[in-house]
Amino acid sequence: MLGLVLTACSALVGKSVLEGTYVNHSQGKYSIADDTLEVENGEGNLVMIHRRTGFRRLTDGKPGKKEYETEEWKAVWDKDEGVLKELRKGRLLYLDQDSAGLVLGKRVYRKVK
Repeated sequence: MLGLVLTACSALVGKSVLEGTYVNHSQGKYSIADDTLEVENGEGNLVMIHRRTGFRRLTDGKPGKKEYETEEWKAVWDKDEGVLKELRKGRLLYLDQDSAGLVLGKRVYRKVK
């Protein structure tokens, strides 16, 4: 019985579970940022990630004008490790099965759709 449950859980960690929109809000000493990751399936184990970031630099604790950046990432989904390996810079994004979010370094991205 336990084997059946574990097999079913492993099947849920397929690449299609990753598709969606993830958000993160962070604030530090020098800036306030809002990140959005749009994750979509590609061919085979390839995953496309579209990153949009809006941020404000802080000067003397006061936020400046809003600035924007965009990036396009290609990553490979490793089902056994539950990790997306971004190809250009080698970033690792881990799937948090409890929250269905993605973890990149210290940042946790919450899935919103």
